[in-house]
Amino acid sequence: MMKFLVVLLCLATCGWAQAPRAAGSVEQKVRELDRAEVTAVLRKDIPALEKLWAPDFTVNSPQNRIAPSRDVVFGFIRNGIIDYASFNREIEAVRVHGNTVILMGLETLKPQNKAPNAGKTVRRRFTNLWMKRGGGPWQLVARHANEISAE
Repeated sequence: MMKFLVVLLCLATCGWAQAPRAAGSVEQKVRELDRAEVTAVLRKDIPALEKLWAPDFTVNSPQNRIAPSRDVVFGFIRNGIIDYASFNREIEAVRVHGNTVILMGLETLKPQNKAPNAGKTVRRRFTNLWMKRGGGPWQLVARHANEISAE
């Protein structure tokens, strides 16, 4: 009976010890991808964004519009609506739920050229939803960003 309890305790402890490591590994991977996404947006690197953004990537944008696919967002990049001199994202919260990771935090950016708010420093709150679907890579599937009013 004592051996059974020791084995049971060992199995339970080993299982609990592995779960946070797995979640931490997923969190680290998605944080890396999120940093790569910021860099790709800054560089207007559409080939990189095609890998990072799911085809059905949906954005609730700070311009109070919903972009229903990554192709629409690519149009914003090509037309200069998304054009930043600088872009910094601070992740404040991460939630890992199996094949879904939610990131939330603060973005500080400086739009340029003909982008809305060009020349100003813009701060906004964001939520990014990353998913790993059907054995494919992690991709950003949904995003919401809203500007913080300057008071």
